[in-house]
Amino acid sequence: MEPKLTVTRWRRYGKDRLYVSTVDGVRVGWHDLVSGEMHVEATADRDAVVAATAHWRESASLTAGEVMVTQPVAAAPAIAEPTSDDPLAAVQLREPAVIDVGKPPEGIGPSGRQTSPAVGGEEPAAAVEDWEDLALRRAGAEAREQAVALRQAAPVRTFVARVLGVHTDERAWRVGADGEEKVAGQLAKLIKRDPRWRVLHAIPVGDRGSDIDHLVIGPGAVYSLNAKHHRGAKVWVGGNTFMVNGQRQPYLRNSRHEAERASKLLTGATGRPVVVTGVVVPVGADELVIKQAPTDVHVVSRMRLVKWLQARPEVLDATAIEAVYEAARRSTAWQTTKADRPQS
Repeated sequence: MEPKLTVTRWRRYGKDRLYVSTVDGVRVGWHDLVSGEMHVEATADRDAVVAATAHWRESASLTAGEVMVTQPVAAAPAIAEPTSDDPLAAVQLREPAVIDVGKPPEGIGPSGRQTSPAVGGEEPAAAVEDWEDLALRRAGAEAREQAVALRQAAPVRTFVARVLGVHTDERAWRVGADGEEKVAGQLAKLIKRDPRWRVLHAIPVGDRGSDIDHLVIGPGAVYSLNAKHHRGAKVWVGGNTFMVNGQRQPYLRNSRHEAERASKLLTGATGRPVVVTGVVVPVGADELVIKQAPTDVHVVSRMRLVKWLQARPEVLDATAIEAVYEAARRSTAWQTTKADRPQS
């Protein structure tokens, strides 16, 4: 019996692709809707990937309110087998929704975005709201996509820089994504210990490429976490000063602004006051010295994060937690106006 597959549409940086995975998250291939190119992880899976994407395309084309014009599924080119040099072969850019082969789940259009349900069993004349469910995002997704885009733009230069150990923008994004994934691992432990907590990752804010690494919502309040991956570094904090290997960093100021903006947006989305507190999470540092704690931003190492969150005084009940989480998971909650944008 062949395993069920899931299909997730991903559109970014001029690409429009369908990623095919097993229900437990193992990717088996992808299909480019623009070029018709097909990649599979193993030759034996080719027929299943073709069938899954074809089924998804057929289902999507029948969805009311959206028409998708694409090229037919093309046969894989001779070099279609992925290699370790393919930056997309090593990472899933988006968490797939758990659905049967290619069929969009109820309430989700062919773009993978949420749409408002029909009233009384009839199709609405127009969708009232179109939003992405941010609960499907993987930790480090935004940073990883940036790294992949830079690597694709200059693969030879990126390879040489890696060999020579040169610090590049691609490396910074890649290391940052690694740090976010490590923090997400700790947050998974938190949820396992106390299921009342809710977590969202890689939240895109506004239209300028900003994102919140992690939003944590639970009995101990709401926190925006900013992961800072500095392997083997010495971190020193004194009041409003944050130093990494003797170099001053703007992490506390940025975390403060991020939390203030998140508070404003979530308050607007929920219709009730929502206080968000910023947390800077150093990852991989050999030494963390907090001479004087900042007054309005917390600095907590990755390995202490779970215990620190569990120790927070309980200020939100189950109803409040769910209300904030349901608002925060909608991408529309994070769309900012010009007035909302932080001053540079």
